[in-house]
Amino acid sequence: MSAASREAILEPKLIGDISGRFYVPAYQRGYRWGEVEVTKLLDDICASRDRPYYLQPVVVKQHGEEWELVDGQQRLTTLFLIFSYMQRNGLQSAGAGYSMRYETRSDSADYLRAPDPALNEKNIDFFHISEAYRCISEWFESHGHRRQFVANAFYGALFEHVRVIWYEAPEELDATDLFTRLNIGRIPLTDAELVKALLLSSSRGRDDRPDRAQEIAAQWDTFERDLRDPELWAFITRKSSEDPTHISLLLDTIAGGPMGRERPAFHTFDALRQRIAADPQTFWNEVVELHATVLGWYSNRDLFHKIGYLIAERATTFADLLRLSHGKTKSAFEAELDQLIRKHLNLSSTGLRELTYQSDKQTSRALLLMNVETIRQRKHSSERYSFREHVAGRWSLEHIHAQSAEGIRRSKDQWATWLRLHRRALEMLDDVDATERQELIARTDEVLGNADIKEREFQDLEREFTSILSLDNPAGEDSMHSIANLALLHGGDNSALSNSVFSVKRAEILDRDRQGSYIPVCTRHVFLKYYSPAEEHQMHFWSTRDREHYLAAMAAVLKDYLLDEGVRR
Repeated sequence: MSAASREAILEPKLIGDISGRFYVPAYQRGYRWGEVEVTKLLDDICASRDRPYYLQPVVVKQHGEEWELVDGQQRLTTLFLIFSYMQRNGLQSAGAGYSMRYETRSDSADYLRAPDPALNEKNIDFFHISEAYRCISEWFESHGHRRQFVANAFYGALFEHVRVIWYEAPEELDATDLFTRLNIGRIPLTDAELVKALLLSSSRGRDDRPDRAQEIAAQWDTFERDLRDPELWAFITRKSSEDPTHISLLLDTIAGGPMGRERPAFHTFDALRQRIAADPQTFWNEVVELHATVLGWYSNRDLFHKIGYLIAERATTFADLLRLSHGKTKSAFEAELDQLIRKHLNLSSTGLRELTYQSDKQTSRALLLMNVETIRQRKHSSERYSFREHVAGRWSLEHIHAQSAEGIRRSKDQWATWLRLHRRALEMLDDVDATERQELIARTDEVLGNADIKEREFQDLEREFTSILSLDNPAGEDSMHSIANLALLHGGDNSALSNSVFSVKRAEILDRDRQGSYIPVCTRHVFLKYYSPAEEHQMHFWSTRDREHYLAAMAAVLKDYLLDEGVRR
């Protein structure tokens, strides 16, 4: 193959296998790594032990007998200095298998081999190179009598399991333009981008197969766009949309291996590269099938809500769901989802009624399912529960009616807010003695008019407000913390609202709803008295009867997921 038609090469390369002559072109700034970056590289390689460890990609273009280093000069320069240190100090017999020079510094190759602090002032590149060499020296010296042992292990790692992703750019690609694109915002190359580059390169026309690179590139962009729908992404991953690529969900799933923080860097590329090179079309067909599966689950309201709930609760993963659905009809798969939800909830009807604020995880689990199922069970409706809002919010258990303000932190601003909210609620309450109401309002205004609210003044007013605004509310700690007095609400710092009585919360939540804030459907229903029959409506209190109706609705919505009495898993 001629140089003019040379295609991209994308492959892992051990650090010890890097060879040749590299030059850093003039369009790049010089070496700038400081102590933090150099020490982190040393620590990470040392900590990798015998596990595969990948550094960020090195991007090069061949020019005659030299490699133009388009991206990766900071890493390769630092590694060169590490090799030089070990060789110069008798820790290893050989240095790096490659040489480096900076196009703008004619004597840079010699300086890299033997950094001299006396020449630091000659130019800024020499200063940073010398400082990096000092950091390397101090790092090795810090190991004391174990320095030789550490150096041997470090040197071995560079030849055995520490790699870069070697990207040899095609001849026709403009190096300056490529450098600019790689360095805008300094966003590291991702697994997905490396897989895409290899896939497109492997899908170009050959004697025995047609060129499908453009078709795959167009499909790739479509899949990425589909997966960037915030509602879809939250439904299938329990994440917001800040991930650099979303098609990585499909690629990571095909590659397998540990997920999250336990996943080694570039594991997906390493696991898939041989499959892609051998048969790019078969690999891409698998990606197409996974994409269709995600969209199919998302478009079906029943699957959307059941899968979304399980993902939101971290009760399963996308990969687990794929295994569960394999070979099953839609109805059989849905029955498996029901069983997963039932197992995760792990409640009988009696157990549901016994949930409290103290059993917060299980209580939150039940209330979230009630919200999701309330929407799912609406027939002839296109409405969906917003898992995007669920992921974006900090949801907490809130008392529908709080019988004291003990939870308010010792803040005079919070005291003032609490008093204003309850003053407003009292003004709207008709069935209270007018004289008593006006007297309490007048004393509240007097306290609010003071620049400095005294704790005793607040406590006296708080007791009176709570007493008046808690009429027909059952007393006692058990009633206060029962699930019948709890709802999901966006958590925040407003402890004045959290510790308010029903009528105050109702007014504030309806205000938030009018302003477009997201209020979970069942929380809105609670404060609209949706669960209580019209003849029992009184909008200022959360009564015993209101709680009974709320509990009955909860049991009815969740009945398909409740266990038989006496059964616990």
